[in-house]
Amino acid sequence: MSEDDDGLGEKIAAFLESDPIGVAGASQDPSKYGHRVLAALLASERRAIPVHPKEKEILGAATVPSVGDLPRGTRALSLITPPPVTEKIVADALALGFDRFWLQPGAESPAAISAAEAAGAAVIAGGPCILVSLAQERGRREAARGKGGSRGG
Repeated sequence: MSEDDDGLGEKIAAFLESDPIGVAGASQDPSKYGHRVLAALLASERRAIPVHPKEKEILGAATVPSVGDLPRGTRALSLITPPPVTEKIVADALALGFDRFWLQPGAESPAAISAAEAAGAAVIAGGPCILVSLAQERGRREAARGKGGSRGG
């Protein structure tokens, strides 16, 4: 990824290298972005864990009811939640030691962003969508595979 003024490329790379990645706002409804984000992370062969207070499983992945129930050592959280919910979840996650947050478009909260940044966390917000980043990554992988497949034939 290219270097930029706020280190966005580095933040995205570090976030996507996290294992596991919590997904707050995951949904059973395929028309919802929470469903699409979880599906894209799982399709990219990442260990993504949906956070949902009521569902037991989404897209075949076992859910946890809250960020506090994610495996110990989880550092990264993608949020696809309304801003007031984002604020609460970020506060809970910061108390648990999370230090990587990706607030998807529509989930951004200035208060949550400020709190996370003040705590020293890496925050991705204000436009970049994880779906676009994952699609770009997939395109790069497929292009590399296509080039590699043409040798020795």
